[in-house]
Amino acid sequence: MELKDKIIVITGGASGIGAAMARRFAAEGAKHVVCADRDLAGAQAVADEIGGTAIATDVGLNADIVALIETVESDIGPIDLFVSNAGIGLDGGVETPDDGWQRIWDINVQAHIRAARLLVPKMLARGGGYILSTASAAGLLAQIGSAPYSVTKHAAVSFAEWLAITHGADGLKVSVLCPQGVDTPMIAGMDTATVDKDGLVSPEFVAETVLAAIQTEQFLILPHPKVADYMQFKAGDPDRWIKGMQRWQASLVD
Repeated sequence: MELKDKIIVITGGASGIGAAMARRFAAEGAKHVVCADRDLAGAQAVADEIGGTAIATDVGLNADIVALIETVESDIGPIDLFVSNAGIGLDGGVETPDDGWQRIWDINVQAHIRAARLLVPKMLARGGGYILSTASAAGLLAQIGSAPYSVTKHAAVSFAEWLAITHGADGLKVSVLCPQGVDTPMIAGMDTATVDKDGLVSPEFVAETVLAAIQTEQFLILPHPKVADYMQFKAGDPDRWIKGMQRWQASLVD
């Protein structure tokens, strides 16, 4: 898909990867870019910069996702590309309480499902459309120190795969973005030793990688190409891979 003259919605558009994609897609000639975020002031700043629109949205709430899509479709036009980018992190393991699991599940998984529930019928009726979900390399591998993040990102990747398999032949284009460490506000409070295996990249670098992938309609987007090697290693010898991850985890607490 070429982005010139396309209407694009990006959740988590106030900062980080979302803001970088908004700027890059606008520069590519998008007809209109909508920045949706709980941080309305931040989203508005990005929207003002690129001549787009900001909409206050908490993707953890179904009503907000419904309002976002309905507002854009009625006031701006049919959505050509929906970037389900917003996400959160949460450290913890088996001790993580249910309310923590529910919050991260709503944002990192259900937000993708709820958006697709509304958009897929609309896009298929129009002859096609594009949905891009931001997951993580943790959704292909694992995230040391965070069971909720690992589990929800795996689920996000799985749902994107299902969409592509089920509706790809009907004209729906699907991509899933799976970076390792990206220099964003979300990572600022994390132990980067658990994510920075192959180096932090900038949000702008990720946006360029995403643009190239959209233009070729590539499903799996890996800003850190080494992740593909790790995936093959994991699939080829899961026991050895787990032992290697155990050693890495142990090295972080030594």
